[in-house]
Amino acid sequence: MISRRQLWGLLALTLMWGVNWPMMKLSLQELTPLYFRASTMFLGALCLFAYMATRGERMRPTGKELLTIAWLGVPNILGWHTLSIFGVQELASGRAAILGFTMPIFTVLIGAAFFGERITPRVRVAVIAAAIAVGLLLWHELQRLTGRPAGIAWMLGAAISWAVGTLMFRRAHLTLSALVVTVWMLLLGSLAVWVLALALEPVPSVSAFTPAMWVSLAYGVLVNYGAAQLIWFGMARDLPPATSAMSVMAIPLVGTLSATLIVGEVPHWQDWFAMGFVMLAIASVLWPARTRPAAATAQ
Repeated sequence: MISRRQLWGLLALTLMWGVNWPMMKLSLQELTPLYFRASTMFLGALCLFAYMATRGERMRPTGKELLTIAWLGVPNILGWHTLSIFGVQELASGRAAILGFTMPIFTVLIGAAFFGERITPRVRVAVIAAAIAVGLLLWHELQRLTGRPAGIAWMLGAAISWAVGTLMFRRAHLTLSALVVTVWMLLLGSLAVWVLALALEPVPSVSAFTPAMWVSLAYGVLVNYGAAQLIWFGMARDLPPATSAMSVMAIPLVGTLSATLIVGEVPHWQDWFAMGFVMLAIASVLWPARTRPAAATAQ
């Protein structure tokens, strides 16, 4: 049974990560994608590192553990966070969120293809539903002369990268806690993104930032990479799978609805239908199956 504290934490987490999508879009109006990602990720990781260190967590990796963490960070951090920010730049933020959260479907498919995990009827339903969702969004982008079908490719690449990283993380043998490993991945990943930003993008003029820009940057550092991570890892081990699934499904919905208020994006009918199909797909692969009651023993 989920406690009242977990319920409020889950609600806060869904709102935080949902609102983060239009907040990223807002930031990209004044800052280039790689500089935005590098700065918010690095500062957020530093805040998390300081918080965890003050709580007495062991922060130092042992032996070759740092190399393993760096390898895990390639798909989980560089792949997901870098590709997704380019996707948000190209697409409406709600649409990007819908595509990004096809990740659970790709996790199941890749697990079946490379790790021998079983394809169930539920997975087939998920694949069909996700394909319909992607088709709806791609159709809308190709209908318009100003459409951005490349953004769909960025977001699908990000979702696949996140799925690969999730499977790698499950099979990694690490002695540090999951949150500490995540902090190290964020720190190492942000350094790599800084290198890319310095090499590929012009240096931003910080003095020209508007108050809205500073608010969106603070949100990225303190909420997306800070408070939300602490809430998630504080609850993840104790949450029932069905509850986790419902939270994941609600994030694109919150992102789409909040985008209208934050950046003035009006969802199209394709977005609503695509969201519904993605939620159906995620429910198909994450919702736990009912266990049949054992037969009564004859007396």
